[in-house]
Amino acid sequence: MTIADTPEPPYYAVIFSSLRTDGDNGYGAMAERMDALAAQQPGYLGVESAREGLGITVSYWRDLASIRAWKANAEHLVAQQTGRSTWYTDYKTRICKVERDYGLDDAFASRTE
Repeated sequence: MTIADTPEPPYYAVIFSSLRTDGDNGYGAMAERMDALAAQQPGYLGVESAREGLGITVSYWRDLASIRAWKANAEHLVAQQTGRSTWYTDYKTRICKVERDYGLDDAFASRTE
C-alpha cells in the first residue's frame, strides 16, 4: 500500500466509506478488477484504501467529468449494483475538491494558506 502520488491541486477526491456484509461473496475479486479498471480511465490520478471494520477508499480524479464517466462505466455499474444488493450494509460517497495538499517533505509548509 502506498500513498497516491497526486499532482498539484486543484483536483478531486471521491471518498467512499462502507460497512460490509459478512463473507467475501466475490468482493475481493471485484475490488481488484475495479482498481485495475479505474486506473485505465481518463482523469484517474490514484487511490488509497483502508479497511478495518469501516472501509474507506479515496480515489483521486482530474475533474468532475472524469468522475461522472467512471460512475457511468458499465462494469462499475455492475459493481455498484452488487454492492447495494450483496456487499454493503451501509455506504456513503462524498466528492470533494482538493484545494491544497502537503506531506512529510512539506512538514514546514504553511498550513494557513
